[in-house]
Amino acid sequence: MAIELKQYDIKNAAAFKKTTEQWGELSNMCAGFPVVVNNVPIKSVEALYQACRYPYHSDIQEKILEQNSPMTAKMVGKPYLDKTRKDWDKVRILIMKWVLRVKLAQNMERFSNVLKETNDMPIVEISRKDDFWGAKPIGDDIYVGVNALGRLLMELRHQLFTHGEERFLSVAPLEINDFFLYGNPIDFVYSSQAYNEDKSQIDLFN
Repeated sequence: MAIELKQYDIKNAAAFKKTTEQWGELSNMCAGFPVVVNNVPIKSVEALYQACRYPYHSDIQEKILEQNSPMTAKMVGKPYLDKTRKDWDKVRILIMKWVLRVKLAQNMERFSNVLKETNDMPIVEISRKDDFWGAKPIGDDIYVGVNALGRLLMELRHQLFTHGEERFLSVAPLEINDFFLYGNPIDFVYSSQAYNEDKSQIDLFN
């Protein structure tokens, strides 16, 4: 992905900011999209993304993954930013792309429906501060930013439309150094491993 600023008219976009509003399910801050990676149940994809910052620190990953909300999962890691993996800026887009695929694989019906409902509209994360993952306002309904999250979601939507759901029922681990969760290399993720409240796995969330 080219790191360049783009301009969006959000009147004609699937633009999201609050998770309770239309298109809010596109946000990593939206609850209700649990995943399971390496047999570890994870309450939100934001928590999964943040945990990937700290592959050498299982204790920090645990603090992040035990949080009940995506926002607290993000905030609890703030005091440890100095322990972020050294190549984070180089790998964070790859990791976010992988996280979104995991979200889709294990929440296929709900997440694919949201992506399909956006049709061919630009997808834009609205932000007041962050013009990397989102876009910031410069005028009436006009926003500018790299919009990296929105662009990754548009890429995923295109691939979903092109190849169908079957292509996304498994997600390979990234081929990057030290892609660890709790000290173990992250393995393939399968849709069949998805959190299911009818299984005893629910106890692990309590």
